[in-house]
Amino acid sequence: MLDGLIWFFTNLFMGFVNIFKAIYTAPTWLNWGDKTNLGTFIYYGGSVEFFFVVLDLFLLVLVIGLIYRNFLWGVVRVLEGFANTTGRFFAWAGLAMVLQQIMIIFLQRIFRVSEISFGPFGTVFTRDLSWWSEELKLYNAMIVTLCCAYTFVQGGHVRVDLFYAGMRHGSKRVVDMLGSLFFIMPVAVITWLFGWFFLWRHLVTPKINTTEKLEIIARKSKLMKWNVETIGFSPNGFDAYFLFKVLLVAFAGMMFIQACAFFYRSLLEYLEGPESAGKYLDKDQLEDDLAETVAEIH
Repeated sequence: MLDGLIWFFTNLFMGFVNIFKAIYTAPTWLNWGDKTNLGTFIYYGGSVEFFFVVLDLFLLVLVIGLIYRNFLWGVVRVLEGFANTTGRFFAWAGLAMVLQQIMIIFLQRIFRVSEISFGPFGTVFTRDLSWWSEELKLYNAMIVTLCCAYTFVQGGHVRVDLFYAGMRHGSKRVVDMLGSLFFIMPVAVITWLFGWFFLWRHLVTPKINTTEKLEIIARKSKLMKWNVETIGFSPNGFDAYFLFKVLLVAFAGMMFIQACAFFYRSLLEYLEGPESAGKYLDKDQLEDDLAETVAEIH
């Protein structure tokens, strides 16, 4: 027990040291021309050290926010704004998916075209029609992964509500905080750890294992080279499936960030009372806007 506490608080302290170290040495470890730096980057991206850096930043913002609530509200608005902006942008992938599917059907069934060429600014990108058909999965993956945090901000996720609706304001905020700490954050961390190494195993060789120490990865990095996955399910099908691994990591990161924002918001609404519920919350008002438009027409 004592050894566990010593390990925890040692890593918690070293997290602050590692933050400044990472900032100071950023030009070095971001120089991927040196394969040793690339191996180091891969290791630390899913390491205990990185976890405690993120935890320290979370706690630092929390402590400052308890002293200066306007600062914490500002953090909430920035994080929720990031989720909203990203989600609203990538939601257009749904429209792109529909239009591309229509185009494929017309070209294949009516004009009997076997390839589609796309070439802005003098470049030509030509792929078989089956490639464009399979690429539709990427649009769907973008919507699922990059719009999830946005949907959370908008309150659009399906909920099974047995007790929550009947609770008082303070009890709801406590449930929200506990849900962020013990459900969303742990799942996001596990998904990140799985997705991070899963991604890099399809980008570089030799493959990196999750259990390998930094010294082993440093030795491997001397032989490291880029080997981006370009294998499709069919000979002429979509061959950029590594992008799905990128989206998995992005999803985990965005949901962890949104969990932090939701915890901070819940804490502030708990401290400031019912009148602060939904404060600064930027929710879409499509139904109200539609009702106003219909009223103006009539």
